[in-house]
Amino acid sequence: MEEQKKNQPITIELSEETGQGIYSNLAIISHSPSEFVIDFVRVMPGVPKATVKSRIILTPEHAKRLLNALKDNISRFESQFGSIKHIDDGGFNPLMFGGTAGQA
Repeated sequence: MEEQKKNQPITIELSEETGQGIYSNLAIISHSPSEFVIDFVRVMPGVPKATVKSRIILTPEHAKRLLNALKDNISRFESQFGSIKHIDDGGFNPLMFGGTAGQA
């Protein structure tokens, strides 16, 4: 009986609002011994203040599963569409809108 419960599929619902998604061009990741926190931020040109649009809190085990799932999906994406340009290779850096570096 317990084995049947383990093999039952989960139904996942996606509301229309959530399905629209939230644009983010920066992620800030921090962790404690018990959790990883990923803040998804939107940085806009000419705006001195960035806004955290979403925060996701994961257990370390789920963070590692997410890492492996991202690696797998990036590999499949690059097989289909070509290599993704890395920021260090001259790609886009959201913190450098307008091409100038900030000053502290």
